[in-house]
Amino acid sequence: MTSNIMDSISVVILTYNEEIHIERCIKSAKKYSNNIFVIDSYSTDKTVEISQSLNANILQNKFINYSKQFSWALNNIKFKTDWILRLDADEYLENDLILEINNKLPTLDKEIVGINFKRKHIFLNKWIKYGGRYPLILLRLWKNGHGYIENRWMDEHILIKNGKKTLFKNNFCDHNLNNLSFFTNKHDWYASREAIDILLEELNYNDNKDKLEKKNTSFNAFFKRTLKEKLYNNLPIGLRSSFYFIYRYFFLLGFLDGNKGFIYHFLQGFWYRVLVDSKLLEFKGAIKN
Repeated sequence: MTSNIMDSISVVILTYNEEIHIERCIKSAKKYSNNIFVIDSYSTDKTVEISQSLNANILQNKFINYSKQFSWALNNIKFKTDWILRLDADEYLENDLILEINNKLPTLDKEIVGINFKRKHIFLNKWIKYGGRYPLILLRLWKNGHGYIENRWMDEHILIKNGKKTLFKNNFCDHNLNNLSFFTNKHDWYASREAIDILLEELNYNDNKDKLEKKNTSFNAFFKRTLKEKLYNNLPIGLRSSFYFIYRYFFLLGFLDGNKGFIYHFLQGFWYRVLVDSKLLEFKGAIKN
């Protein structure tokens, strides 16, 4: 890989107690970037120590939500590279995607300011291929000065301005190495955040002025958001989670993912959706008066 590519991309990774993932993440990122920034939320494990040993740049900031933390990073890092890449600590780019970046990035049309990647989700060490989970196409690489993040509590996306986007054909992996208890605890936290977003929308109190549109992010992200806001959220609570699971598991062939796939689709496609609705009802009751 040429030094030109290595010096043209900055990688931003948000962390909190990610010692199980951070070494894998940084070592992968070092294959295509000399500029790796770890934005840590005052971890109490060895996340910072491991990151420092791998010569990553460490910044620390109090965590409120992912959107505000990433915005803080974009506003406080003096990027000297042409491109910025967003990466979670439990993610990494596959070698084919790294090679594709190396080959295509220098030859892109100047109007291209955003690049979509295909996400490959691995659950309990199994690639989840069905149920509408692959490929999830997300905008993860953008030109410096052309990208910003949605102001949301959950499911926030990178948006671009003043340019076009393209899609690379290879994958990045979302492969969390923690156990099932971690998965359910994390999704309990996610459910609270998503319920807040739904409540803010219902109360017309959402201050997110920059709306997700086809032109500023991946069509996949735009389509899923539109479907959720225009259709799913308007279905009756108690039925919509069941309809979604049946659609995903049977019509989108989630059953082909096997036993581990059933666990994933049930937890993420049914239990989690019920949990979001339950928290939404709880929040509405708390503010009723």
